[in-house]
Amino acid sequence: MFDARIEVFSTCPPSSGSDARSYLQDVVRVARWSEAAGCTGILVYSDNSLVDPWLVSQVIVESTTSLCPLVAVQPVYMHPYSIARMIASIASLHGRRIYLNMVAGGFKNDLTALNDTTPHDRRYHRLIEYTTIIQRLLSGPSPVTFEGEFYRVDKLKLSPPLPPGMSPGVFISGSSEAGMAAARAIGATAIEYPKPAEEYREGPATDGVAHGIRVGIIARAGDEEAWDFARARFPEDRKGQLAHQLAMKVSDSVWHGQLSQPGRDTETGPYWLVPFQNYKTMCPYLVGSYERVGTELGRYLSLGYRTFILDVPRELDDLHHADQAFHRAIDPCLNRSLTG
Repeated sequence: MFDARIEVFSTCPPSSGSDARSYLQDVVRVARWSEAAGCTGILVYSDNSLVDPWLVSQVIVESTTSLCPLVAVQPVYMHPYSIARMIASIASLHGRRIYLNMVAGGFKNDLTALNDTTPHDRRYHRLIEYTTIIQRLLSGPSPVTFEGEFYRVDKLKLSPPLPPGMSPGVFISGSSEAGMAAARAIGATAIEYPKPAEEYREGPATDGVAHGIRVGIIARAGDEEAWDFARARFPEDRKGQLAHQLAMKVSDSVWHGQLSQPGRDTETGPYWLVPFQNYKTMCPYLVGSYERVGTELGRYLSLGYRTFILDVPRELDDLHHADQAFHRAIDPCLNRSLTG
């Protein structure tokens, strides 16, 4: 079971490429694996090509007893009142807390189709207003009046009210300056797609913002076993590489550009970008023995990262092996840091 002093989230399979019946079964299976492994929650994707994340979250809630959906929220899809009402309704009906992954952007083609031409940094200003309305609606019984550049509400009251202790956790991308500013403004956890830990020259984060990373993990008892498994699961794929290059052209996400910088080593050990570069996933991987991956995780922990969003597990053992690496990371020295 993952250590309770850190937050570990898995990721729900995306619906693209699946038929409805098999996809529903996949969602239930991965949700139950994640709960059994001790995950805090599970990330649910959202974009123009996927089924509605709130309906997927309903399936997750009904199939588990404590796992919290981490729902990707894009302002162009729903009014902030609808989001607040969804959170309060799930809490009231199921006693389940929701986490929000606030999404400022997406693929340019998706945004164009929705007639959203807002520039990158301005989308974070919009996201601050959007999230602020949600938080105020959920914070108490008083009607909310808000007048901003992008949103205005007048004496808006949420019903049903949010039950006590059910305020949502809020995540946001922290890969850009605009994203970090938004995280500070709304009290969100800033999620990054990390560089190798050795590239971070600064000490632990002291900016008053909670920090997390999104990363896949393939760990085994030995390095050779882990790498053999990793290369078999994510072989080189020319078609995938072309799809990745195309995706990079239609995305203005800062983290896409950071991971796609020319010359970045794809296999430095344990840090591995081949799955990302072959368009098989959207995050770096850590590959190696429990001890080696655990050492890398420990470095991220020492830098102040306390939230980890793992890639989609393909089998229950994926989470078990990741847990073994985390146990190596949280040694007696780091225990003092986590409790201090």
